[in-house]
Amino acid sequence: MQRRNFLKSALATSAATLASSASAQAPASSAREYYQLRKYTLRSGPQGKLSDQFFSSALIPALNRLGLNSIGAFKVQFGPQTPTTYILIPGTKLETVVDVDLILAKDAEFLKAAEPFWTAPAKEPPFQRIESTLLKAFEGYPKLTVPAKASKRIFQLRTYESATPLDHIRKVEMFHHGEFEFFRRSGCDNVFFADGLVGPNLPKLTYMLAFPDLDALDAGWARFNADPDWKKLGADPRYNFEPTVSNVDNLILTPAPYSQI
Repeated sequence: MQRRNFLKSALATSAATLASSASAQAPASSAREYYQLRKYTLRSGPQGKLSDQFFSSALIPALNRLGLNSIGAFKVQFGPQTPTTYILIPGTKLETVVDVDLILAKDAEFLKAAEPFWTAPAKEPPFQRIESTLLKAFEGYPKLTVPAKASKRIFQLRTYESATPLDHIRKVEMFHHGEFEFFRRSGCDNVFFADGLVGPNLPKLTYMLAFPDLDALDAGWARFNADPDWKKLGADPRYNFEPTVSNVDNLILTPAPYSQI
């Protein structure tokens, strides 16, 4: 009974504080973006070149014509199921982000450029599977940030799954109570932070950070974990009475030459 009352209190507090902190951080005119995050599990061999041509010459230009910009294209450097390419499609109009394939099917220029990929023979497919997750940007971080271009950079894509919806809400709340800033002052470049709306392993959130290299990544996380404000937040009874995260998926990605992020 005591735990149940604590949970009810925590849920009410989380909802109220999340709303107030988000409204304080997000500009009133900022529309929250949606993200379609596509995972293309590819095949080793010559078909990899066909996939790169599709992404660079067909898909990304067509998405730009739809007004969808800052398209991310990333290859898995460390993580399971390589070769794999992730395509990040941001946009403020949900219908456009969700209906991308239906819209592109009416784009003659896209269909011409995409033909080698779309019509590849079944015995030589350019990919094994495509998985898509629909995300919505956090209220406190409503738009994707494109990091400064550099000759060398890596990206970290992290997904936090939670055991219950309440645990998920509490973890999202922690980001709005300082984690954006903790990352920034630790030397991590924030790219996006978003809730999972549709996809596997819900409830979950996904975010992306950028670094010059692996040494910078390690140094950034060391500073983050040592931050006294982070330690104080993590020790708050609202967040430490049980784990807010039950599983972490962590990938190190490198941008493809045609990535716009």
